[in-house]
Amino acid sequence: MRIVIAEDSALLREGLSQILTRFGHNVRAAGDGAGLLATVAEQVPDVVVTDVRMPPGFRDEGLRAALELRRRHAGLPVLVLSQYVEQTYATELVETGAGVGYLLKNRVGDVTEFVDALERVAGGGTIIDPDVIRQLLSRRRAQAPLERLTAREREVLALMAEGRSNAAVARRLDISQAAVAKHINNIFTKLSLPPTADDHRRVLAVLAYLRA
Repeated sequence: MRIVIAEDSALLREGLSQILTRFGHNVRAAGDGAGLLATVAEQVPDVVVTDVRMPPGFRDEGLRAALELRRRHAGLPVLVLSQYVEQTYATELVETGAGVGYLLKNRVGDVTEFVDALERVAGGGTIIDPDVIRQLLSRRRAQAPLERLTAREREVLALMAEGRSNAAVARRLDISQAAVAKHINNIFTKLSLPPTADDHRRVLAVLAYLRA
């Protein structure tokens, strides 16, 4: 099986390469997201193993490269191996279909199990660490209330997040201030933000929007 590894840690990259070679696989390696894209372009492998955070920004370069590879090569199996859960792109990757895995480094305790998981992903399986699933589900639950908003209510909330007053929102959307007030009240209701003496509902609504 042809495997491309993307890992910025030289020690881990070399260790994974030796392990997979010992199991009879043909391995090539890259140290960053750009290198991963270039290596795969030379010869499309059977499966890709990538970390999430890699040079130059050490944020989500590996995961974004994996998504780009799934767009360029439909169905290319990808196994993310990282100590981080990058929720936005992780959700997007899982939603691309079969042949996807996401394992946490500190929870991979057996070499044989890891190689087996990689081979299953290469064969079109989906393997997600339970901790990753819990975090992704938690994010979905946090987003759920926003999904109840209408398109107009989301527009109003987006302008509220920009710090616009009701009058400014009305001018921007070419509606009356009474309509804006009605939309805001609907937003408060759908986000479960009842009036209280201790909380500023407008701020809480904006925070819910920004978190999502």
